[in-house]
Amino acid sequence: MSECVSFTEGEFYDVHFDSRAYVKNFYSCPRGHSDEKDFLTFVLRSLSRVFSTGEHKGKLLIEVGSGPNIHSVLSACEHYDEIVLSDFADNNRREIEKWLINQEGCVDWTPILKHVCELDGKSPSDLEALLRQRVKKVLKCDVRLENPFYPHTLEPADCVITSLCLEAACKDIQAYRQALHGLTKLLRPGGLLVMIGVLGETFYKVNEQSFSCLKLSQRDIEEALRGAGFSIHEFNILPAEDPKSNSVSDFEAVFHLVANKSSELQTK
Repeated sequence: MSECVSFTEGEFYDVHFDSRAYVKNFYSCPRGHSDEKDFLTFVLRSLSRVFSTGEHKGKLLIEVGSGPNIHSVLSACEHYDEIVLSDFADNNRREIEKWLINQEGCVDWTPILKHVCELDGKSPSDLEALLRQRVKKVLKCDVRLENPFYPHTLEPADCVITSLCLEAACKDIQAYRQALHGLTKLLRPGGLLVMIGVLGETFYKVNEQSFSCLKLSQRDIEEALRGAGFSIHEFNILPAEDPKSNSVSDFEAVFHLVANKSSELQTK
């Protein structure tokens, strides 16, 4: 049963989302939150496997809905010349901006950096410096819009990453499908989409504040992706280990997928 009376859209996040608590609770170590056993480990391992080979590369990578986080682009950053991070909530973007300039008191990503570097065979200090150099913009993003970055128009990207964003931002399956069409327009024909998300989740908590989530099945997501013009190459699932003991969310599984925009679809 959902913990939220009404769906918590972007405007709710601007007022109620505690960015620092979110990072502390879910990203302070590679395993993530103790109630969500190996959730984050699965995510980091999946991203490493996609990008560490160097098969996927290009000029521009866009992450849609970064939250206050940088972990989703760590394995990818050496393979793309320019990176754009984004989020709807002002506080989340500020946390990223503080980290980029190494401002005193910024989030310490050292445990996650070390873990990713162990997976990818890199130096944490080198990777940290490289990511700070490659991130060119941190923009406001609203996936409910046809152009999520309005009034900005970005050049078509070689890769779009989105993690735990669409199901938290879209109140129904129609909005979810519209959001995927928005992502399609951000990519060049043949461009890569890498998505991390949850199946069967209706809420998650940051401290005692609940945020709602669109309950999705694998079939829902696959149909929406195909409808938006994507071909799916991987859809990997890690079931929740012990859902009844999870006090911070009710997800049934975490997934990682890799898809490509059809080379026949033109970006308008």
